Amino acid sequence: MTELVPVLLSGGSGTRLWPLSRETHPKQFQPLVGEKSLLQATWERLEGLDGLAAPIVVANEEHRFMVAEQLRQAGAVPSAIVLEPVGRNTAPAIAVAALQARAGGADPLLLVLPSDHVIADQAGFRAAVQAACAAAGEGALVTFGIVPTGPETGYGYIKAGSAGSNVQKVEAFVEKPDKATAETYVASGDYFWNSGMFLFRASSYLAELEKHAPAMVAAASESLEKAKRDVDFLRLDRDAFEACPADSIDYAVMEKTDKAAVLPISVGWNDVGSWKALWEIADQDADGNAHHGDVIALDCRNTLAWGGRRLVSLLGLDDVIVVDTDDALLVAARDQVQEVKAIVARLKDEGRPQASIHRKVYRPWGSYDGIDGGERFQVKRIVVKPGAALSLQMHHHRAEHWIVVSGSARVTCGDEVFLLSENQSTYIPLGSKHRLENPGKVPLELIEVQSGSYLGEDDIVRFEDVYGR
Repeated sequence: MTELVPVLLSGGSGTRLWPLSRETHPKQFQPLVGEKSLLQATWERLEGLDGLAAPIVVANEEHRFMVAEQLRQAGAVPSAIVLEPVGRNTAPAIAVAALQARAGGADPLLLVLPSDHVIADQAGFRAAVQAACAAAGEGALVTFGIVPTGPETGYGYIKAGSAGSNVQKVEAFVEKPDKATAETYVASGDYFWNSGMFLFRASSYLAELEKHAPAMVAAASESLEKAKRDVDFLRLDRDAFEACPADSIDYAVMEKTDKAAVLPISVGWNDVGSWKALWEIADQDADGNAHHGDVIALDCRNTLAWGGRRLVSLLGLDDVIVVDTDDALLVAARDQVQEVKAIVARLKDEGRPQASIHRKVYRPWGSYDGIDGGERFQVKRIVVKPGAALSLQMHHHRAEHWIVVSGSARVTCGDEVFLLSENQSTYIPLGSKHRLENPGKVPLELIEVQSGSYLGEDDIVRFEDVYGR
C-alpha cells in the first residue's frame, strides 16, 4: 500500500480575522469551532485513512513552539516540522515537503492541506481522499473542488472538463469572479470552488514544478540540503530560501500543467477566511445571531459577537460583527469584513503593536499577559508550565519584582538560587543575571512589576536557553 503523507501548511497569518488572529498567534492555532484549534482539527480528521503516515508540517519559524505543542496535544508525531525563515507562498513550501518526503528514495502520495480550514463531514472528506488516490497514484495532480452552495465572489473557481462526481480533467482555473459571473458559474454546474487542498505523488509534483518553475525547485532543494536540525525542527537555509521565487501552487503549477484533475466534493468545507465565514458555520439562534463568550443581545438579527473577558452587550443591531479582545475592539458591517485587512495595514503603517501581537503572548515555557503599564513601569501576569524554565538572562534598563500567586518558583538571582511559594516575592536588580523556573507539577502563576528607563522585549541578554533562542 502506498504511503499517504499529510503535508500540513501552517504558515498563514489570518489577518482577515483580526483582532483575534494576528501574526504572532494566527487563526490556525485558535479554537474557532469547538475546543480544538484548527491545526489540531486538521490532523484529527485524517484518522482512519488507509496508509496514513506521519505528517510533514511546514510552518513559520516564529510559530515553531506553538506548532510542536499543539500537535503533541493532538497525538501527532510529525516526521518533520520544516521551518520557513521567510514566507514564499505555497509552491515552494510544498516543494520542500515533497523533497523531504522523497528522502531515502520513497515516493509517497502527498495530501496537501491548509491547516486553517473547517470540514463538517469528516467521513465524507476521508472517503473523497481515498477515491482520489488511484488517479494521484497514476500521476494526476488532484485538487478537491468544492461544490458551490452559492455565487461566492471570494473564491477562485475550477472548471471541470466533463460532468460527473468522479475525478475529472481540469479545463480551466478562473480568478475570483464578480457576482453576475459567479451566478453563471453556479448555474452551469461545471464550476467548483478552489479549496487549496491537493493530492499527488511527490515525484509528480516535483516533475511538473521542474518543468514550469525550475529555479524554484533548485532553490528549495538547496535550502533543504543546507537545512539544520534543531531539536524537533528542520530549519531551512535562509539565504537559499530567500532566493526562492515566491508563488502559489495554482500559478506555478496547476494552471500550467496538463495533469491537473479535480474531484468535486460537498463536505461542509469552509476556509474561515473572514468573520462572515465564521458566522455562517457557527451555531445561530432563531434570529441568526451567533455568540461566543459572555454576550447579551436584544432585538438583534444576523450578528456575530465574539467576546473575551468582558461582557459584550448588543442592542437593536442587524448584520453586525463585534469582536472584543483585551487590547482591541472590532465593530463592522457583516458585508464589509473582507476589508478588515485594510485596518491591519493601517495599524502596520502607524507602527502599532496591535497589528501583529496580542496583549497575551505565548512562549515555549508558557505565556505572559501585559495587564498594565505606563511611564517607566509595566505589569505582567506570567504563567510558567510545570517543569519549564525561562532563559538565564539579564536586562540593562529595568529591574523586576516577582510575586508568586500560585504554584512554586525556583529563582536564580546572581549567585543565589532559592524557592518561592504562594504569596512570597523577590526583587531582581537591574543588571543581575536571573532565571525563573517551575519545579512543580502545576502551573506557576506570578505577577511581575517591571520598572526602568526602557521596558522593551529586546532588552534581554540571554546566557543560557533550553529553547535555542
